Amino acid sequence: MSDLTPQSETPTPTTDKITQAARETIYLCNFRVSVDGEWLCLRELNDISLTPDPEPAHEDPKDPIAIERLNLMNMAKLSIKGLIESALNLGRTLDSDYAPLQQFFVVMEHCLKHGLKTKKTFLGQNKSFWGALELVEKLTPEAGEITASVKDLPGLKTPLGRGRAWLRLALMQKKLSDYMKTIINRKDLLSEFYEPNALMMEEEGAVIAGLLVGLNVIDANLCMKGEDLDSQVGVIDFSMYLKDGGHSSKSAEGDGHITAILDQKNYVEELNRHLSASVNNLQAKVDALEKSNTKLTEELAVANNRIITLQEDVERVKEESSYQMESRKASRSDSAPDGQALGETRKQLKEETLLRLDVEKELEVQIGMKQEMELSMKMLEKDICEKQDALVELRQQLEDLRAINQQLSHKSQSADASSKHKSEAIARLEEKINQMTGTVKQMETSEKHLVKQARNLNSAAGKLLQLQQ
Repeated sequence: MSDLTPQSETPTPTTDKITQAARETIYLCNFRVSVDGEWLCLRELNDISLTPDPEPAHEDPKDPIAIERLNLMNMAKLSIKGLIESALNLGRTLDSDYAPLQQFFVVMEHCLKHGLKTKKTFLGQNKSFWGALELVEKLTPEAGEITASVKDLPGLKTPLGRGRAWLRLALMQKKLSDYMKTIINRKDLLSEFYEPNALMMEEEGAVIAGLLVGLNVIDANLCMKGEDLDSQVGVIDFSMYLKDGGHSSKSAEGDGHITAILDQKNYVEELNRHLSASVNNLQAKVDALEKSNTKLTEELAVANNRIITLQEDVERVKEESSYQMESRKASRSDSAPDGQALGETRKQLKEETLLRLDVEKELEVQIGMKQEMELSMKMLEKDICEKQDALVELRQQLEDLRAINQQLSHKSQSADASSKHKSEAIARLEEKINQMTGTVKQMETSEKHLVKQARNLNSAAGKLLQLQQ
């Protein structure tokens, strides 16, 4: 870890700038961000000198692995706390694009990668925490569903991608804390994957597992189809935490309030659109029914006229055919049959018969159409009657409600009158009590006077007795 303490004995412009920048830095939980090799570490402010000393300051010798564990635990605390607070302020289900949730998964990935043993394979060195997470399935059978789902997800080709998918599914099931506690309690199995001084093998791992219990209060809906979990770069964004506490809390509250107002506004607008669409649909249906009813009425009138016309044609054809039959019989009886006239008559009779059949068929079609129209009219009338009955029932219910309201108002008025009467009776009783109290006081006063007079009489009688003696 790089030493930020000035090494020169006399202050220089460069050291003054560094000191001023250090003072103006916004610190997070008494830690400052610095880079040490592969790990993003946090150094305590007590170890950083903000003023140049005449003698170079020496770092307190500490185990760098222990510092890494402590820093990762503190980052996990901040990430979990920020995620819970922001999720509660947001007040809705979290999705994959939510920035605090993404940072939480990045921090958890760093925690699970800390102290991993490197395994050599044919393709090179492999360093993934997926093997450790697969232990959960052996220790907790109900976790087998998550593991099977991860293995069935399309597009996951690396153990790192499967491990990331496993963390997301466990969080959605609100079982992440339980699963982490399960594998942390079996250090004998974890020793196959982690070094002895790794975070998962020390107390910091148990602390992080306990902190994960708080995530059970949030709901997350994460869609992993189409998301590239294999090639994502897990970098912790410290800018989300390096902010002034008061300003961040106020801005978070303001953002939460604005988000709630926007959600309510969107809900009201959506409800308004839905109601408007429903009203428009109902109005369109009513208009269509009215047009259909008018059209059916017109068609029914036309069909009735057509039926009357056809009936008249049928009667006319019947009369003509009967007249021809009578004339034919008369011609047979009066004169000898004429072959040519008979052929023409037969031909005319045949044509008239065909015409009659066509007219009868058309009459049947028109009668069928009339029956269908009558059936449609009956169904419309039945629907109208049902709606009128429903309207009558609603009006009756409204009248019942009004009657109940009047009864309640009468009862309220009678209760008010009785309470007023009782109040008047109480006032009269209090007046009588006051009068009796005055009478009692007068009697007590008169009693005192009588006692005093009796004492005076006794003293006067005593004096008289003394004078007589």
